[in-house]
Amino acid sequence: MKISIITATFNSAATVRDTLDSILRQTHQDWELIIEDGLSKDDTLAIVREYEPRCKGRMRIFSEKDEGLYDAMNRGIARATGDVVGILNSDDFYHDERVLEDINRAMDGQPVDCIYGDLMFVQAGNKERVVRIWKGSQHKKGAFLRGWHPAHPTFYARREFFTHLGAFDTSYAVSADFELMLRFIEVAGLRNRYLPRFFVKMRMGGESTGSLRNIIRGNRSILRALRHYGFRPSPLFVLQRMLPKLWASITGRLHSAL
Repeated sequence: MKISIITATFNSAATVRDTLDSILRQTHQDWELIIEDGLSKDDTLAIVREYEPRCKGRMRIFSEKDEGLYDAMNRGIARATGDVVGILNSDDFYHDERVLEDINRAMDGQPVDCIYGDLMFVQAGNKERVVRIWKGSQHKKGAFLRGWHPAHPTFYARREFFTHLGAFDTSYAVSADFELMLRFIEVAGLRNRYLPRFFVKMRMGGESTGSLRNIIRGNRSILRALRHYGFRPSPLFVLQRMLPKLWASITGRLHSAL
């Protein structure tokens, strides 16, 4: 089973080597890597091109003006040719060398349309320092209304559904990933499976975790997405989402998705 990996970059010279090294270490070798660069002004493209020969024809590089992260992801999805598509951004890297192998085993020839797992947050300046852990769980109908959703960096879906159901809706600002997973799992009812293992290590400080302003903005977008599909979230919905994460950040304990 061929897996398409979409990596959006912009001035990512400080971190993109970790991303690329983690892909090259994968034991499952049937993959393609699509780099969507937003006209970086640092050494990002030079580093990426340095890795191109090592990918042996499996890397394609595009550097062009985009309208932000989700637009870059959409461009990559449109260019993907794999059976399954996932996102690995340039601040992130695979947890270990068997991530793609386990995704392949769980989906190839199986009645599964999309898959997701666990996520490890690490310090921006120290990738060995774990800040928080996102422990997922299997989806149950209505779970999105209780604050549940998969960790998006671990979300992989069959490419055909990006064609049938659409890619990221960029109007949802920093929460387009939530809206897409809501649309795929809760609304369209895709057959999904939680794989209880770490997929990705994610550096803190991204679009949705980088500031209080973005967190507030993100929650507003999430509420809008739910209402768009006819759901009526509880007045305590935002607290249901945020309190476990806040508690985990303060105590260092495991954050378990609902």
